[in-house]
Amino acid sequence: MSCIVFTIVFAFFFLHFLYKDLYLNSIRESVIYQGERTASHYHYGTLSKEIIEKIHWYNVVSEYEIIVVDNLEDLSTYFPYKVNYKALVNKQDRKQLEQGKYVLKEGYVKEFKREIMGAVFPIMGETGLIGFVYIYVPLAAIQEVFQGSLPILTFTGTLFFLILFFVVNQIRQSLFQPLTEIQQFSREVSKGNYSNRLPIRANDEVGQLAKAFNKMSSSLEEQDIRKKEFLSNVAHELRTPLTYISGYTQALKQQIYTSPEEAQQYLETIEKETERLKKLIHDLVDLDRLQESMYVLDKEPIAIAQLLWDTLHLFDIHISEKKIRTEVHFEEDLIINGDPKRIQQVMYNVLDNAVKYSFEGSMLTINLTGENDEMVLRVENQGIGIHEEDIPHIGERFFRTDKARSRATGGTGLGLSIVKEIIRLHEGTFSIESGTAQDTTVTIRLPLLSETIV
Repeated sequence: MSCIVFTIVFAFFFLHFLYKDLYLNSIRESVIYQGERTASHYHYGTLSKEIIEKIHWYNVVSEYEIIVVDNLEDLSTYFPYKVNYKALVNKQDRKQLEQGKYVLKEGYVKEFKREIMGAVFPIMGETGLIGFVYIYVPLAAIQEVFQGSLPILTFTGTLFFLILFFVVNQIRQSLFQPLTEIQQFSREVSKGNYSNRLPIRANDEVGQLAKAFNKMSSSLEEQDIRKKEFLSNVAHELRTPLTYISGYTQALKQQIYTSPEEAQQYLETIEKETERLKKLIHDLVDLDRLQESMYVLDKEPIAIAQLLWDTLHLFDIHISEKKIRTEVHFEEDLIINGDPKRIQQVMYNVLDNAVKYSFEGSMLTINLTGENDEMVLRVENQGIGIHEEDIPHIGERFFRTDKARSRATGGTGLGLSIVKEIIRLHEGTFSIESGTAQDTTVTIRLPLLSETIV
């Protein structure tokens, strides 16, 4: 609408510019030229009847009206009209004419119902003023001036508005429609519906915004799925031990057992499930603490090789039971700055998984080396592999690569989540390489103290 109003106003002023500055100026110059030319023919002698008749004949063949008089008082007889409701010649005009200068007279004449353009010219003789020439022409109205160009202007204006309508429509479709879709999409997201996606029609700013919204929606959808899985897993993990505890407690309370040994077995099951429940809650609390931004590690220099040896010895019995062969290579002089309890927690979890999921009689390889300014721990076992699509999810809460794995083997599903958080707090990295084959390698990198850089 602003563009249309601007165009109309511009066209109005432009036409008036053409009318006033071009048309009126050309008429004014023509009047002055014709008046001076006519007056110059009668510089000598007097105005005879024959000369006046020639001038009247000129009025017939010319578009201009010319009046020739001997004195100004006679001019009102031939032109008894007022210009702009004022007398044709005033005192100031008389003085200017007596000095031999012409006087322009233009304005509205009521009897003609239009504007006129005219001028009074003095005729100078040998003895002074001998007469006056008044030449004027009625001016055409602006619509008459541009009558021939009005169809062109109409056609051009119509074409312009059609193009403008097309452009505005394209802008509406390319800008406002996607914004409307984004607005509707935002309402759906606010209601918790993250499944919708915006169509990408172009790679412009709106398209980039739509891509950002789609990415945000995808991320929210994944988080929502993880949240639901987390709540479901927590409910499942809590429900099972609570069911065992409640069931066996009722059996003992009602004395539903055949022997003291069976009652003792019930008590042991209750104790076992209680410990499992305590471990699950402890791991959840521990993980939440580690993920808090205000959590502070109790760091000190650690001889990492000795700590790794001490942790590995804790699994001697399990390694012997599964007849696992071990191959170790430690660089003894590596020192890191970290929290000993948390670092041992990392090592214990990694070694526990490696031993737990190794095949009987397989090889367990542990390498501790220094590379540049980092300590690198690689633990490789031969056992159950991890599918490639599961590797990015390793370390998520309650994530298990084998969804059907027994509780005795699967643990709480929080161990590697805690490991990754501890390593993150130590400014290190954690990675797993595996496949559906037998070998799985866990790599942990932690920064060394500057004086121990290899």
